[in-house]
Amino acid sequence: MPHPAPLPLDPDGQLYVFGYGSLIWRPGFAHLGRHPALLRGFHRRFCLWSRFYRGTAETPGLVLGLDRGGACRGVAFRVAAAEAAAVLDYLDARENLNNEVVYTRRLLPIRLLDAGRGAMAVTYVANRTHGSYCRPTPDHAAAAIARGIGQAGANRDYLLNTLAHLREMGVRDAGLDRIAALLPPPG
Repeated sequence: MPHPAPLPLDPDGQLYVFGYGSLIWRPGFAHLGRHPALLRGFHRRFCLWSRFYRGTAETPGLVLGLDRGGACRGVAFRVAAAEAAAVLDYLDARENLNNEVVYTRRLLPIRLLDAGRGAMAVTYVANRTHGSYCRPTPDHAAAAIARGIGQAGANRDYLLNTLAHLREMGVRDAGLDRIAALLPPPG
């Protein structure tokens, strides 16, 4: 019988999950706390076509991914070690629907901004080799987001909810603000 892989726990013995999009406002798992956090080396970007959650095969929407370069402010959820395996199973299924590897699960160093210390956190990075990976211009992203509606609702709501929750955290994301400004009026 193969030995299970060790859990990706921080040296403090707990699991940290870095959220940068819908996880910020809809984590879907129990956690002991949440911390404002900074991840260096990646930035938040609408870089993945969504043909289920925020669009359809005929009218794909866009979802956020972490793409190479820059930095990203988000939320680190602290999860008890006893819950880590179940939370990772949930996140793997949520982020990679039907076992498609749209996102690669990574263990990366983050900075817990309220605690003033570093931690190792699991996060999901856009898989640049997947067919859903894209780099639309802001106007093309806005047009796709305006049209996209999937099983999780309107793509427009996903963008606006993410922006609202980032603002509550005191975070401005110029790229997302630009796309939101280019959205046509609803209707």
